[in-house]
Amino acid sequence: MATNTENPKTRSPLRVVLITAVVTLGVAGGAAYFFGWLSAPGTGVATAPQPVGEAGGQKGEKTLYTCGMHPWIISEEPGTCPICGMELVPKRDEASEAKAAASGKKERKILYWRAPMNPTEIYDHPGKSKMGMDLVPVYEDEVVGGVEVRIDPVIQQNMGIRTAPVEKGPLVRTIRTYGHVTYDETRTATVSPKFGGWIEKLYVDFTGQLVKKGDPLFEIYSPDLVSAQEEYLTAYRSLSETEGGSDLLASARRRLEYMDIPPDQIRAIEKYGKVRRTLLIRSPFTGVVTHKKAVEGVFVKAGQPVYQIADLSKVWVEAHIYEYELPWVKVGQEARMTLPYQPGRVYVGKVTYVYPYLQRQTRDVVIRLEFDNPDLELKPDMYADVELRTTLPGQGLLIPSEAVLRSGERNVVFVTRGDGKFTPREVTLGLEVDGGKVQILSGVAEGEYVVTSGQFLLDSESKLKEAVQKMLEAKMGKPKAEKPAKSSDDFFDDMDGGDAGKKKDDFFEDM
Repeated sequence: MATNTENPKTRSPLRVVLITAVVTLGVAGGAAYFFGWLSAPGTGVATAPQPVGEAGGQKGEKTLYTCGMHPWIISEEPGTCPICGMELVPKRDEASEAKAAASGKKERKILYWRAPMNPTEIYDHPGKSKMGMDLVPVYEDEVVGGVEVRIDPVIQQNMGIRTAPVEKGPLVRTIRTYGHVTYDETRTATVSPKFGGWIEKLYVDFTGQLVKKGDPLFEIYSPDLVSAQEEYLTAYRSLSETEGGSDLLASARRRLEYMDIPPDQIRAIEKYGKVRRTLLIRSPFTGVVTHKKAVEGVFVKAGQPVYQIADLSKVWVEAHIYEYELPWVKVGQEARMTLPYQPGRVYVGKVTYVYPYLQRQTRDVVIRLEFDNPDLELKPDMYADVELRTTLPGQGLLIPSEAVLRSGERNVVFVTRGDGKFTPREVTLGLEVDGGKVQILSGVAEGEYVVTSGQFLLDSESKLKEAVQKMLEAKMGKPKAEKPAKSSDDFFDDMDGGDAGKKKDDFFEDM
């Protein structure tokens, strides 16, 4: 490079203008720094840098905050930059770091550097981001495993983060469902004559009438019945004392019995020697008439149902449960039932049967409950509220159900580790129990605390850190990246000398 021997008075006017502009910019920057020095602290306005370790006559370290885009903005309290509105970041104090190193304290290891405005823009050395901002260090203890999250206590309160302990407790589940009362199928009967005839007299003439076993229902005239009585009477008179006639007499007697003629009426035929014109049909057992087609003078065919009687001293209740509730229902367990029109009255029964198939339309399972009904308060087709309470043997680890993040492929909870740290863990779920809790088979231990509110925000932050960690690992496997290009802020620093200074001198000389 040629030596500058030119007279200052003969320098180019363009060179003089450039030098004047540089000096003016330097004076403006110094003025901005000076006025920022005199500003009041704690109001988001710049303040003068104060020695770290002393503040207001009190001993102790004090953290200063600065703006990444405007380094001369310094504040004693966190806030926003008065120029660009960005959030202030802690200012590195090289003197404090050197003092800590001299005192033997272990320094925190910096894992990587990132841009303040873009967490995915990472570097392996300090410098400037693409926007010209100072890179922020990320320490190794801040990214444990790539997914741990650290949240400031004030931010935790703003996020509404709540936690709950992992506790051992009984596995109790209460199933509440609906059901309807129906007849006990084992206590119903249909009265249907085995011969055709005309009903001549009714003793039970309306539906719902209560009858007892042996009560008369109706009288029926049947030519077939009269013919069978006459055959039996003839055989009884002529063949009772004849050898070999006992078999024929027994055959005629069985014919009457097959027609459901009671033994007392057969004995009456033998005693009085007369055939009865009508036959009296009686109730087979005690119950309520639920179906009636008997009318005086109506011809009834053989096998046609005339009465249907149901014993309502015991009733069934068909309750409906879902598939996932089947493990909690077993035959013989206690069931409780309440009726809407009898609030406070609780009926206690038991599960007698679980149907082996699902209802096609409702996709639920019907279970049969049995209840005593001595006062006939439970009437068929009533709707009822059913409650089934089951306690499984042993205990299990329980956490609130809302603490689990269910993604379909895995179930995750966030566990607190103290000092504002939260770690996600994959867990294996068990049964849903009462109190809005779920059983945990693996993933957490008793006594730990899990996040029950705000875990979605923690999950987002955790996934972001995990993505950054993967990007860093991929970047570390490649050749070292070039340093970020120097911004315009480095213009004044390069005027001190060195190669850059020489280049600037050459620039002015060439002009």
